[in-house]
Amino acid sequence: MLSNISHTDAWLSLGLAFVGGYGDAASFVLAKTFTGHVTGNLVLGAIAVAAHDWRVTLRPLSAIVTFLIGIFLSVLIVRPLKAWSSWPLLPTIMGIEVILTVAASFALSSGLAHGVGIFLIFLSLALGLQNGAFRRVGGINVHTTYLTGMITSLISTEAEQYASEEVPHDVRAHDPKIELLCGIWIAFVLGAGTGAAMGFHFKALGILGAALLLIPLALREVRS
Repeated sequence: MLSNISHTDAWLSLGLAFVGGYGDAASFVLAKTFTGHVTGNLVLGAIAVAAHDWRVTLRPLSAIVTFLIGIFLSVLIVRPLKAWSSWPLLPTIMGIEVILTVAASFALSSGLAHGVGIFLIFLSLALGLQNGAFRRVGGINVHTTYLTGMITSLISTEAEQYASEEVPHDVRAHDPKIELLCGIWIAFVLGAGTGAAMGFHFKALGILGAALLLIPLALREVRS
């Protein structure tokens, strides 16, 4: 797939991007809040404040805070695990993400008084952990839970390639970074469509599709 990026890393990045889009879209369908990035929730929070709907304001704000905590915790978790060189770092984070996703589904489907809030906290924490633990592939910075940075990087990289007179045309067409970013973008959008459809049809149980995909991804990473 990519000349200087292993197939395992490439497919892992696509799989995680699919999960990121899936979780973000499903959470919006089920709780009208994003769980995989900050920008959208800041806008939703600002709209709720303008409407003086303080109860709704808590949802995007809690998702933002928990997502950022997840990124921070991923660093704290990975550092001690590095003491054991043979310990699978990323699969450990993915395993925690599976547990949090299943717990989020259970909280939303169980009819708890604050089920929606718990759902958002668990899923935002899960995607925050993913975003913090998986940030580079083959020396390329990537994000698998939101697209803004990826699209910006893709467009700027493409523009730089075509603006440079020193880079031959055939090299520009096979830039592994552009191929990877395009693949992640497509995987994220496909995941978002799938997550939205599963959320509409299966409600809280629909989010379990993300967990089911994470399990084989983690097992593949352990064996690689």
